[in-house]
Amino acid sequence: MIITNSQQDLSTPTGVMRTTIYQPEEQGNYPCIIFYSEIFQQTAPIARSAAIMASHGFIVLVPEVFHELNPIGTVLGYDDAGKDKGNADKWAKPLEDHDSDTQTLIDFARTLDNCSGKVGAMGVCIGGHLAYRAALNENISAASCLYATDIHSNTLPCNENNDSFTRTPDIKGELLMIWGKQDPHVPDEGRMKIHKKLLESKNTFTWHEFNAQHAFMRDEGERYDAALAIQVYLMSVELFKRKLS
Repeated sequence: MIITNSQQDLSTPTGVMRTTIYQPEEQGNYPCIIFYSEIFQQTAPIARSAAIMASHGFIVLVPEVFHELNPIGTVLGYDDAGKDKGNADKWAKPLEDHDSDTQTLIDFARTLDNCSGKVGAMGVCIGGHLAYRAALNENISAASCLYATDIHSNTLPCNENNDSFTRTPDIKGELLMIWGKQDPHVPDEGRMKIHKKLLESKNTFTWHEFNAQHAFMRDEGERYDAALAIQVYLMSVELFKRKLS
C-alpha cells in the first residue's frame, strides 16, 4: 500500500507537539495507531517502523515525546550524547504530561476525515511504556508494547500511586507484550513482576519472549534482528486489524 507523510503541530497543555502522520494514499476509512518512539524521538528507524505499519492500512501518528524539553524537530543521535540527553528528558517529564499528550493525539485522530475513530498504541523502549500507559485511556482499544522500559522499576516521575505498574488494573484494552530475554534494561525479575501483575489484574494480553537484545527492532546497529522484527510487525498488525476493525 502506497503511503504519504506530513507533519502537524498540535497544541497540548504543556506546549506544541510536532507529530508526523503516515497514512495510506488511497481514499478510505482507516484506524489510527499512535506510535511512541525511543528516547531519541523520530529517528530514521522509527520513521521506517511507522511507515511499515501505515502500509498495512493504518494512520500512524508519531509524536515528539519530549516536545516540552527540546526545540521542535529535535532528533537525538544514537551516541552517548544523545543517550544522556534522552535519559535526562525521560526522568524530567511526568507521566501525567504524557497522558495529556495521548488525549491530544486521540482528539486529533478523530478530526481526520479518513480516520475510523478507532485508536491503538504502539511503541519501543520508553515508547513501549508509553503505549502501555496510553492503554489507561478508555479510547485506546489495543496496545503493542515492545520491550517496555521502566514499568517494573517505577522510575519515571509521576504523582503518588499513578505509576503505570500500579495502574495496570485500569487497562481495559488488549495488550501485546514483546520482550528480549537478553535485554539488560528489563531483566528476568522485572518481566516476571509485570507478568504477575497482569495476571492478578485479569488483563487481556499476550506475552512473548524472544532470544533477543534490547532494541532488536531498530534496523541500525548490531542488535537488530530482522527475522524477529518482521514477526513482531505481523503480530502487531494482527492485533490492530482484529481490535480496531
